[in-house]
Amino acid sequence: MRVRRMEVDGALEFTPVVHHDDRGLFVSPFQETAFARAQGGPLFPVAQASHSRSRRGVVRGVHFTSPPASVAKYVSCPQGEVLDIVVDVREGSPTFGYWEAVRLDQHTSRALYLPPGVGHAFVALRDDTVVSYLLSAEYVAEHERAISVWDPQLGLPIPTDTEPVLSARDRAAPTLAEARAAGILPRYTPGTTPSGGRRT
Repeated sequence: MRVRRMEVDGALEFTPVVHHDDRGLFVSPFQETAFARAQGGPLFPVAQASHSRSRRGVVRGVHFTSPPASVAKYVSCPQGEVLDIVVDVREGSPTFGYWEAVRLDQHTSRALYLPPGVGHAFVALRDDTVVSYLLSAEYVAEHERAISVWDPQLGLPIPTDTEPVLSARDRAAPTLAEARAAGILPRYTPGTTPSGGRRT
């Protein structure tokens, strides 16, 4: 399992070994020992496992949880392909406003860990794309928030080669600056040392 620290403080990328033979493949996108070594501590508690299925062009996010919720996510793409975007929306974070985009797909089985409060978005690049989540707390609708993927200050790399499909909530989401002014952003909890990245 290869591990890379991402440009958003505390976020991690995991790339497992994929075993191929004439039957197909076998892969373990989550491995507790590798996670604990990279995180410098024990596994976050898994309270819920979820998945979404999307057609090409679907855009979900930027989603995050607001106080008092504190939810970490472990995200992979077992079918299809997504452009996955991690955005730091945590007040007080040394990488506030940074983002990083990573392709997740069924061939590499790459996975991402997002610490509590980090924003998450993705664009489905193929039909019948499945994104799988391990969550450290159960979903509570009233704690869920969104930032606009079209925020010009963020400048997220949303592909333009297909018509984007968004939920009504995501279409109406505020910009990062508007969310900050409204006081709905989560607070930063110190984690790993930032490695630089894109800042708004």
